[in-house]
Amino acid sequence: MRLVFAGTPEVAVPALDALLASDRHEVAAVVTRPDAPAGRGRRLVASPVAQRAEEAGIEILRPERPRDPAFQERLRAIAPDCAPVVAYGALLPESVLDIPRHGWVNLHFSLLPAWRGAAPVQHAVIAGDEVTGASTFQIEKGLDSGPVYGVLTEEVRPEDTSGDLLTRLAFAGAGLLAATMDGIEDGSLHAVPQPAEGVTLAPKLSVNDARIDWDHPALGVHRLVRGCTPAPGAWTVFRGERLKVRQVALAPEQSALAPGELATGKHSVHAGTGSHAVELIWVQPQGKKPMAAADWARGVRVRPGERLG
Repeated sequence: MRLVFAGTPEVAVPALDALLASDRHEVAAVVTRPDAPAGRGRRLVASPVAQRAEEAGIEILRPERPRDPAFQERLRAIAPDCAPVVAYGALLPESVLDIPRHGWVNLHFSLLPAWRGAAPVQHAVIAGDEVTGASTFQIEKGLDSGPVYGVLTEEVRPEDTSGDLLTRLAFAGAGLLAATMDGIEDGSLHAVPQPAEGVTLAPKLSVNDARIDWDHPALGVHRLVRGCTPAPGAWTVFRGERLKVRQVALAPEQSALAPGELATGKHSVHAGTGSHAVELIWVQPQGKKPMAAADWARGVRVRPGERLG
C-alpha cells in the first residue's frame, strides 16, 4: 500500500522505521506537528519523526491544524491507501479521516477499551496493572473507540517506569503496526468492534496530578513516582520549595514514620507514608540536576521531625 505516516515524538520512530523497512508498502510522506521551541535557547526544533523522515528523504507535512485546506489538498494529491498513526498529537477531522481508502489506523499503547486517551502507559503503571499492551484500531470520531485490528500484551515489571514500559511497547508495537498494514493490504485482517464494558480513560497527566500525597499507602506512592517518570515528574515540597522525586523503593521494615516524615541514615533517606516508609533513591531540587537522595539530605541537613509535602 501507499502510506502516509502520522506521528510526532520519539516513541513513534520505531513504527516509522518498521514501515520504511517493509518491502510491501511505500511511505510516501509523514504528517507531524510543527517545529517547536526546545532547550534553553528555545530555538525551533523539528519533531523526532520529522528528523527521521528527513534522513529517509520523505516528504514532510507539518500542518498547524489538520483542518487546513492546503494540507488536505496535498493529502488528496498524495492519495494514500492507508494512514498509520502513532502519537501524532492532534485531532483529525472527518474530512481528513475520509481521504485514505482504508482510513487511518492508530497504534495505541493499551489493551483497548482500557485506558483510552493521551497517557495510557502512565495510568496503567499508576493503577498497578500487571499486564498492559498495544492495540491497532481504525480511527473514528470517538476517543480511541474504533474497531480493533490487532493486540499484543506486555508485562508491567515491578520497577518499570512509564518511560521503560513505553520504550518496550514502542518497539513491540512497531511490529504490530507493520503486520496490521500487511493484513489490511491482503484482506486477511478485519477490525472487530470494541466491547462496551471495560472502558477506562487515561487523560494527560497534569503537574498537579504528579504531586505526591504522603497520606497514601507506600505502594501507591511507589506507583505514582514510577508512572510519572520521566514526565511530568512526581514531586513534593520541602521547606517551601518543590522537590522532584525521581525514584523510590519500598521499605516495609520502616513503619514508625508519620506521613512525609524524613529519617536519614549515613547512606539512606526514608519518608513515611500512610502505611510503611519508602526509601528515597533519586531526587531533584528546584533548579538543580538529579542527585542521590542521601547526598541531597546531607546538603540540606535534614532536621529530626522534618516532613515532605
